[in-house]
Amino acid sequence: MNDVPRLIIYTKPGCGLCREALEALELIIEGRRALALPVPAVEERDITSDPAWERAWFDKIPVVDFGDRHLELVTSPAKLRRLLGDVLDTDGGIPPVEASPLGG
Repeated sequence: MNDVPRLIIYTKPGCGLCREALEALELIIEGRRALALPVPAVEERDITSDPAWERAWFDKIPVVDFGDRHLELVTSPAKLRRLLGDVLDTDGGIPPVEASPLGG
């Protein structure tokens, strides 16, 4: 899918919350791939490599920008999962359910 926006995550070396967010993001993306749902390319940006990023995000990392959405202090896998679903899926990331032959 060519129109999937890039997911940008702002981190810094030695940040435990950043590591946890990246690990959660990796698991969420693997799960989406297994369900044949669209997945974004992930770009990790080290805030210490740019003074403007460091000033903006130092006390708010991990920070995620995805599509037109922005999340600060991303520590919840549920929030990350919801963000991907909100940006990528019309149904919130829930795979379609086939209709039951019994009408249920």
